[in-house]
Amino acid sequence: MTERRPSYDPLLLAAVLTLVGFGLVMVYSASAITAQDKLGDSFFFLKRQSAAAGLGLFGMAVAMKLGYRRMARLAYPLLIVSIILLVVVLIPGLGTTVGGAKRWLRMPGVSLQPAEVTKVAWVIYLAYSLAKKRDKVKHFSIGFVPHLGLAALLVVLCMLEPDFGSSVALLFLMFVMLFAAGAKLSYIVGMVLAAIPFAYVAIASSPYRMKRITAFLDPWANRQGSGYQVAESLMSIGSGGLTGLGLGDGRQKLFFLPEAHTDFIFAIIGEELGLIGVGLVITLYGIVIWRGLRAALNASEAFGTYLGLGVVSLIAFQAVTNMAVAMGAVPTKGLTLPFISYGGSSLVMLMGAAGLLLSISATAETGARRKAKAVKTQTGPISTGLEAPA
Repeated sequence: MTERRPSYDPLLLAAVLTLVGFGLVMVYSASAITAQDKLGDSFFFLKRQSAAAGLGLFGMAVAMKLGYRRMARLAYPLLIVSIILLVVVLIPGLGTTVGGAKRWLRMPGVSLQPAEVTKVAWVIYLAYSLAKKRDKVKHFSIGFVPHLGLAALLVVLCMLEPDFGSSVALLFLMFVMLFAAGAKLSYIVGMVLAAIPFAYVAIASSPYRMKRITAFLDPWANRQGSGYQVAESLMSIGSGGLTGLGLGDGRQKLFFLPEAHTDFIFAIIGEELGLIGVGLVITLYGIVIWRGLRAALNASEAFGTYLGLGVVSLIAFQAVTNMAVAMGAVPTKGLTLPFISYGGSSLVMLMGAAGLLLSISATAETGARRKAKAVKTQTGPISTGLEAPA
């Protein structure tokens, strides 16, 4: 009998593609006027985001075709490449500084943000390492210290850019995946408590981070200073009401809300599409998280489970953090809204990661069918007790 074609989760695939398509619409709506004024082309950001979406779609298709199991062989090479990129971006003349942070490598027609590559590479490495050491994860020296050491290296490199948001994301992913793999909770809690003084020093020693904290605590007291962006975001979301002002009719993107098409695109969604639009976005993320966790828990081996959990955690963390920042619930972090915010590196890497998640869903469904077939073959047809005697 011929092997049936992989059955990818259609609901997960539809949710991801809908978010990407919706993101293209909102990027254009949020950036058209700014792009026309500053660059003379209202479609500038849309064209670049569309190109990134096309590349991401190709990467997602390749990941689905090749399958997530092949990523186990690439765990170390991908991590090494990501570390090299994080180092290269810090070299004077190679990294590009924007807004006081050196986070981009620019090439003709292309820009790359190494931190976005590192997040996905980190998830793949952790999944491989934890699956390999799953019987020894509870041991402090084997399951905890090596991962913590690598995380410290990645965080230091990110903080040198500086990129506080990506640093927090990398630590969050490590703790979630270690907990899922069975690491002792006391180790995780102890390390979180030990990290608090370092986080305090990192924030207190940086004037721009302190401004973000004061803006978070009371944006209206610093309305024309550090709290300007948060205040404008809150006004944008609040003016949307139930149905919004209408797609394309938002006012805050008219040079009032900085980064309207990137970090604060959620505020524009709230303004133009209202509570209904916000609810739709949250629902789509909920579907991705639900179906992603379902695929991870039904994976046929530990690597698939940890990889699926890591990808879902990355998407969920960035989505929740970005929306919370736009609503003034947490200090500004500089993390994109997955699949929606403008940003080629983030979009391509997250779509590739979604392809891995879809690959896990396919093997999970195939494994479930095989188990059902094996049970049916072993037990034979179920007797009802009403068969006629021979």
